[in-house]
Amino acid sequence: MLDVVGALLVLVLGAPLMALVALVVLIAHGRPVLFRHKRPGLHGELFEMVKFRTMRHPDPDRGLVTDAQRLTRVGRWLRASSLDELPEFWNVLRGEMSVVGPRPHLVQYLDLYSPEQARRHDVRPGITGLAQVRGRNALEWQVKFAHDVEYVDRRSLLLDLKIVLATVWVVASRQGISAPGAATWHEFTGNPGQSTVAEADPAYRR
Repeated sequence: MLDVVGALLVLVLGAPLMALVALVVLIAHGRPVLFRHKRPGLHGELFEMVKFRTMRHPDPDRGLVTDAQRLTRVGRWLRASSLDELPEFWNVLRGEMSVVGPRPHLVQYLDLYSPEQARRHDVRPGITGLAQVRGRNALEWQVKFAHDVEYVDRRSLLLDLKIVLATVWVVASRQGISAPGAATWHEFTGNPGQSTVAEADPAYRR
């Protein structure tokens, strides 16, 4: 109920701001204004997450291949201010995400998680979460996932309220916007020396 009410308030009260951001994105990047991407949600079920677009389309002929090459000045500003995340409240309204929960990562990471890390999908993914207020993209992947699982074990209304309040400070101070040495983040390639959830459970994701 709180997710739905919160999402409605943001989408209604924030409509003028989102319209302005959409116009800025349209001028800077062209169409489409929104970035849509399949992400794993509750129990790993896929949904289409929506954000404001922060990068140019890939174009090898123009040297636009990597994230660093495709990320624009407007895109950096959107990411630094977290304004690119505002359309995700539509995902919250649809019941695909929560305001607070582990961030939804790429689909290809699903088979790379350890069984313990895969527990992050025992709850709906969130716009913000424990990992976001404890370092965001500056954290190592294994540390992020540990915070995600901690949230799964400790989740409560009080913890959610603390995370929301802490998020305001993190966004205002622009902490952990990108991983060290990367335009956005480093790709997760698995846990060396550990079994993946797919290896531990042959029926996983069948």
